[in-house]
Amino acid sequence: MANAAPTTSGIEPLDTTLSPSALVSTAPTKIARVLAYLLDPDQSLMRFEASRLVGDTALNSTISKLANDYGLLFERTPELAQNSWGAPTPVVRYRLPLAQHQRARNVLKMLFSRRSKARH
Repeated sequence: MANAAPTTSGIEPLDTTLSPSALVSTAPTKIARVLAYLLDPDQSLMRFEASRLVGDTALNSTISKLANDYGLLFERTPELAQNSWGAPTPVVRYRLPLAQHQRARNVLKMLFSRRSKARH
């Protein structure tokens, strides 16, 4: 699909040829940014990274919404991360398995479309 022309709302429809990093920068919502970021097979997120990388301060809730409302399955790996005071804190690292990428792109396309239509 060729790059689509901007809509009158300033939100462009999803261009499926864009890389995950390009999708993150054009994603219309926090949920779309998280999903676009996790579409990169080399990427995963845990709560402290999510705030800095995609602007999500409630990653567990975002992942829950993507799983429960859109049927996406995520790999969840418990780990210890250093908190702001240097102490180890239990967190969960989320990764989108390759088997979920097509479904995730369909969800992302819908999220882009929904946002674009809402602004008309």
